Amino acid sequence: MKKVCIVFAVFFIIIVAAAVCARPAAEEQGAYLRLHVRAHSDSAADQAVKYEVKEAIVSLLTPLAASARSKEEALCLLEGMLPAVEAAAEEALAAKGFSYGARAEVRKEEFPTRVYEEVTLEAGVYDALIVELGSGRGANWWCVLYPPLCFAGRPGESVQFRSRIWEIIQQFFSDRGDGSSLCARSMTGRTERK
Repeated sequence: MKKVCIVFAVFFIIIVAAAVCARPAAEEQGAYLRLHVRAHSDSAADQAVKYEVKEAIVSLLTPLAASARSKEEALCLLEGMLPAVEAAAEEALAAKGFSYGARAEVRKEEFPTRVYEEVTLEAGVYDALIVELGSGRGANWWCVLYPPLCFAGRPGESVQFRSRIWEIIQQFFSDRGDGSSLCARSMTGRTERK
């Protein structure tokens, strides 16, 4: 009987591992929230200021990326931050003498295949924060906002590594039991104050 249980357990683990590894690309795309910053043009000045804007946006969004426990929570938090994202972009533009504005919105966007260290995201349609500078017709910069694949420290900085698997396990066995996320609680709090 003991051998049958062990064989069954091993068989079950193999099936679960195969199911996780063989998930469809659409499901994988649905797990990510990307960030896309489009320059006004391909001129050297517009491309240089694009990186200044990118730095301002990444600095603003790093706490969101670190605190979100799910893509849905990241999207919810991000929706409330769109005016702040636009303001940060426009402040960075103005600091460098650029008068064109910035627009930020969350929408589905087509991305090519991209490799982030050991993670490869296949080409496809992803939810994304799109930040257009001026006309938004220049070369662009992109990364992944959730899970935070492009929000690492700079060389020489102390970087705190997180294990997403460990966080999921902790969340599963947590005592919270109320099923509410940080975003849902903050949205409820706002509703109650009105």
